[in-house]
Order: sequence, then C-alpha cells, then structure tokens
Amino acid sequence: MPKNKEIILLNITGEDKCGVTATLTGILAENDVNILDIGQAVIHDDLGLGILFEVPEKDESSPILKELLFKAYELGITIKFTPIPVEDYEEWVNQQGKDRYIVTLLSRKLKAVHLAKVTAVIAEQGLNIDFISRLSGRPELNNGDKNTRSVVEFSVRGTPNDLGKVKRDFTAIAGEQGIDIAFQADNIFRRNRRLVCFDMDSTLIQTEVIDELAHRAGVGEEVSAITESAMRGEIDFSESFIKRVSLLKGLDESVMKDIAENLPITEGAERLFKTLKQYGYKTAILSGGFNYFGNHLKNKLGIDYVFANELEIVDGKLTGKHLNEIVDGQRKAELLKLLAFKEDIHLEQVIAVGDGSNDLPMLQLAGLGIAFHAKPKVKESAKNAISNIGLDALLYLLGFRDREING
Repeated sequence: MPKNKEIILLNITGEDKCGVTATLTGILAENDVNILDIGQAVIHDDLGLGILFEVPEKDESSPILKELLFKAYELGITIKFTPIPVEDYEEWVNQQGKDRYIVTLLSRKLKAVHLAKVTAVIAEQGLNIDFISRLSGRPELNNGDKNTRSVVEFSVRGTPNDLGKVKRDFTAIAGEQGIDIAFQADNIFRRNRRLVCFDMDSTLIQTEVIDELAHRAGVGEEVSAITESAMRGEIDFSESFIKRVSLLKGLDESVMKDIAENLPITEGAERLFKTLKQYGYKTAILSGGFNYFGNHLKNKLGIDYVFANELEIVDGKLTGKHLNEIVDGQRKAELLKLLAFKEDIHLEQVIAVGDGSNDLPMLQLAGLGIAFHAKPKVKESAKNAISNIGLDALLYLLGFRDREING
C-alpha cells in the first residue's frame, strides 16, 4: 500500500437518533472514500459508532473531516478523528488469519466481577476481544424471578498461551462465582450444529426414574445407592443396571403410567425444544433409563428419536429383567454416530448433553459436549458445563438471542 494514503478512524458518540449513520456515511459516499471497517453499538440510547476509512489518493482528508465535524455539531453528537499509520493497518490485517473463539458467560444476574474475571483470563491468554454481545434480554430491576438469565458472548481472536489452562481457569471462576462459562472454537461447525442428543434422567427430567420405580417397589434405598455409585463411575453401568432392574420384580405396570404423567421436566426444556424444532434441529434421547418414559417425553416435547432400555413385562408385572441390548455409555456413543450418519451430518455438528459418567463417551464424541448439572468427574472431562441455569442455556451456546427464542 503506498505510503501517501491516508487512513482515518472516525469515532462517533452521543444520543442515538434516527438517521445518524445514514447522514455521516452519506458524506463519506460523496467523497468516494473506501470503508475498511465499521462497527456500531447502542447501549441505553447511547450510540457508539466507529468507521475506519481510506481517503482516495487524489484527495486530502481535511475537507472531509471539516464536513463531518459540521454535520456532527448539527446532530448534537461528538466526533473524533484518529490517523492510523499504514504500517499499523497492515499489521492489523495480517492478524485476520488467527484462531477465533467464542466465550459465553451465563448467569442469573450479571455482575461486574464476572466480567472482570472472565476478561482477565482472556487477556492473560494473549487473546484480543473483537466483539461483546448481550444475548439475553435487558433485565428488569428488582426482578425476584429465580429463573432469570443474563448472558454475554465474547468473540475473541488469537492463539491461547495454554488451552488447558483456559478451561481450568474458567471452571474455577464458574464454581467460585456460581456462573457458567463456555469456551468454543468459532468455526463453521459451531454455526451449523444440526442434531442434539440428550440423556434423560437428571437431564431432561429432574429425577432418576429407576429410583422412582424402586421407591414404589419398596427398595428405594438399595437402588439409590447403586445408582449413585454408577453415576460416580465407581461400578460398571451395565452391572449396576442389571442389579437395579432385578430389584423391581413384581412391580405393577400401572405404576409406570402414574410416574410418566408426573415427571418433573427440567427448567428451560420446553423453551429449548420449541426453539430447536422451529429452526429445524433434530433431537434425540439416548438414555440408560427406560423407553416407556422416553416415549412419553417424545410426545410431550416433540423429540425425534428415542433410544433407551426396555423393561420386560409379563401379565402386567415387571419381571425384574430387561429386553434387548443395554444402552450404556458405549452404546450411547454408537447411537450418536448412527444418528449423525442417518442425518448425513459431521460429528462436529452434533451436540450431546448429559450428567453422568455413562454420558462421557457421547459428550466427548460430539462436536459440543455439555455436562449439565453434572457430577464433578463429568464436569472435569466434558468440553463445557452448565450448572447454574436451565436447559435452555444450550440456545445461547448456539448463538441465539432472546428475541429469536420461542417462548
């Protein structure tokens, strides 16, 4: 680029008014300048507009700047000009090929300390923040609703000094502050997820159905102990499954219907599925639980696929046995791959959500694996974790804004 070219950064601040951007860019258009970059934000009716432009070689910037200053005075806004050296601009352009990431901060109520700690990690890792966007709606003052959401997305650029430390630091901050922080590569797959696979018990619903069945069968304590041990990864899932199911022998089939009709749906689930369905995503339940309850949720939430275990029932009673192959952790991962193949999508386009150690194989296989209100071991091993807000947090990780969400 010839050295005699002028590059000017134009910063405009003031009250947001209809036509400000049109008026100022109109002046630039009359002078035939080249726009090199532009960005605008409005916060509480306060405008921030930046335009980086190149003055044509045959002209000088002075007449353009005078005209802009005069118009800014008429509009009642503040305008500032900064000359940019050609060398600085070229260096900035050369940084465009750097890696990009999305950091999503999710909380019930956004506090300054959250922003300070997250941005400190970003800075320590040598990353530059390009954009900060609010994905959730503006919060009402004195809103006592415990289900409020405040979500901010950072678009950052650069190569982290220590990628592993990024996750460790964000995990520590999230636990300390009671918030969630997601860190994703910003690539074509992140913007084109198409299939979402869910665990069922303690993920889509706020209970373990086998514990509910065991309670009705009078063996609640025995089954709960086995369940907890399996979810912590202390015993093999299939072994624990067979033990637990055997304790249900003799339970009446009518109990299953009663439990299904009263399943406690997880916060945000209905909002999530309405939105996913509206935008054409496919959804699946891949569960170590039971297909009787999975099919109930399929009808209630509009889920596309259900793969779970089948209990053997003879003469209206549970026999204490199961039918067909056990859906354990490895089977969930195999089913996820099969569904991706059926839908003709890349595994990077798949999202998996679960809470237990038997969910880890599918969480690690999917392009975006989310440990949802999960056990510590699962949080440590999964790519991202959501622990403080509802299941609809997933929509923000996909980049949705509240105004685009159904419900």
